[in-house]
Amino acid sequence: MTATLPKEERLSGKTAIAALTGKGRWDHTPHLRCCCLSDTGSGLNRVMVSVPKRLFKRAVKRNLLKRRMREAYRLQKELLPVTGHDILFVYNSAEIADFSVIREEVAAVLNKLGK
Repeated sequence: MTATLPKEERLSGKTAIAALTGKGRWDHTPHLRCCCLSDTGSGLNRVMVSVPKRLFKRAVKRNLLKRRMREAYRLQKELLPVTGHDILFVYNSAEIADFSVIREEVAAVLNKLGK
């Protein structure tokens, strides 16, 4: 598996997102909330990241955190077996965490899903 994040592995579409938030299981770490839905039938693990505007008013900071979350997932996505998981990562802290912290939290979520 290559360490890329192609368009097919990005979660999009109202019906897919509504199914994920409606039927998915929520979990949290100190900086992230995540919603995971298994066995979606897509055959791919798809991911979506979000940073609320109420926490960070400036788009520059929101984009920085979204890039860090996507990169942490991209580098560690081999921890999750390819079985059709949909994952939503929502940043849930008022402070801007370092990439290493975000990477550890994403790895914790992926390891929990992989078991």
